[in-house]
Amino acid sequence: MSFSSEWDARYQENTHLSVWPWSDLVSYTYRYAKPFKSNTKVLEIGFGAGANIPFFLALGVDYYGIEGSASVVERVLEGYPELQGKLKTGDFIHHAYTDLYDLVVDRGSMTHNDTNAISAGLKKLSAAMNPGGKYIGIDWFSVEHSDFSLGDVADAFTRENIVNGQFSGVGKVHFSSKTHLIELFSEAGMRVTRLEHKVTREEVPNTGHVFAAWNLVAEKN
Repeated sequence: MSFSSEWDARYQENTHLSVWPWSDLVSYTYRYAKPFKSNTKVLEIGFGAGANIPFFLALGVDYYGIEGSASVVERVLEGYPELQGKLKTGDFIHHAYTDLYDLVVDRGSMTHNDTNAISAGLKKLSAAMNPGGKYIGIDWFSVEHSDFSLGDVADAFTRENIVNGQFSGVGKVHFSSKTHLIELFSEAGMRVTRLEHKVTREEVPNTGHVFAAWNLVAEKN
């Protein structure tokens, strides 16, 4: 099991309950995943409180999701009963996918695993994608992020037990370099076709804290 029990606890505490679609995910979907059809199968991994669901329903695509927290899945289904049977509680790293998807979207969910789990998860998802299917990843944290130096070392790219900042109490956090990220997708049978590095430095107050993350599009070979 790769799903972090820490995330389920955060949801039950009513924290990390984002309810607005993430602008980068909306932008990337419009720019790189067209055309949208009623039979376009979209899978969102780690959909959390369902922030992106209204966006995909508005597109008219065939939306599915998998999320590890049973409590938050129950909450989301109360708001979207029409998605009963399409929103699953499960570990997206090891889930036995039975459908083939045209688009997989991930707003930073995969990054809360260690390197071995991410590698296994990407291979599983690649096998569940149609040829030419796309994977949109938003906010895959970068090794240039200030918090890469915090916590305990789980592996060369993964930290855990972070007690301060945005990753406090959320379990494992994976940070990628450009080379490492491209290798992960290549080994899973996908080619990175778009990659942007976002770096934001806090200036007032002048803490010097840097938020750094990758946005990407990968296409199944």
